[in-house]
Amino acid sequence: MNCFLCGSGDNQEFARVDSFGFPLVYYQCNTCGLIFQSSEENQAIDPHFYAETYRRIYQSSIDPTAKDLWVQGHRAFSLISVLNTLKIASLEHILDIGASSGILLETMRSSFEANVIGVEPGDAYRAHAENRGIEMYASVEDLIGNHPPKFDLVSMIHVLEHLADPIGMLKTIRTDLLKENGILMLEVPNFYTHDSYELAHLACYTPHTLQQALRQAGYHVFFFHRHGFPRSELLNLYLLVLAQPLPAEIPIPDVDPDQGVRFKRQMGLLYRRAVQKLFPHRAWLPIPDVKV
Repeated sequence: MNCFLCGSGDNQEFARVDSFGFPLVYYQCNTCGLIFQSSEENQAIDPHFYAETYRRIYQSSIDPTAKDLWVQGHRAFSLISVLNTLKIASLEHILDIGASSGILLETMRSSFEANVIGVEPGDAYRAHAENRGIEMYASVEDLIGNHPPKFDLVSMIHVLEHLADPIGMLKTIRTDLLKENGILMLEVPNFYTHDSYELAHLACYTPHTLQQALRQAGYHVFFFHRHGFPRSELLNLYLLVLAQPLPAEIPIPDVDPDQGVRFKRQMGLLYRRAVQKLFPHRAWLPIPDVKV
């Protein structure tokens, strides 16, 4: 059992939890500090999991739900706002990996007048996006086999934590999908505030390990943001980064180990409990009873 980040086989048990009735064991790499599940033990590794089982377990439906669509819509608004704030406007070709129902791509198509493509393994969600007129693929391999153009922006929003080979995927994006001056937009749960422990979350990223993963894959992070939108006004539940490929001649350094992960998570969750008690309506923003 090797670490997803540094490849070390030196690890120790970090936590035992239950998720949707499945017992999970998380380990911590003793070399770099990453928190991860064993790919040999986790049932979400099955290639059919996301096509057939994931949505049924998480939301009792394989079809898009009103809650999920509402969250996706507001998350898309937040991500577009970040790009606008950074004055990133010239985006001709955009790819979203883990595109779900296609709401983010639809919003980007409208905002930037871009050509958009999505990758989504879930059959019902992929069909939902195709009904919005978005070109969709079931896997990155299928997309690459179709020889797409290089992209100005590749987004992976709440996807990296699901991957057993995150560095490999990030490298594939850099070499096969992203333009040399293209932008990778990536968001994951923040292990120091988010619950994080879930059946399909194979790795739990801290601000440090997320940036180390990107550096190991050959990227330079130029924007890093902790936030809670659209679920919280006060809790930094998510980590959002924008990164660009490093020149090939720049050597990749060894992984810089994360320090004090358990203590930082304990302090982060203690802060979360305090904020929830003191400011409940700002700690968790309501999701309205919307209709699809």
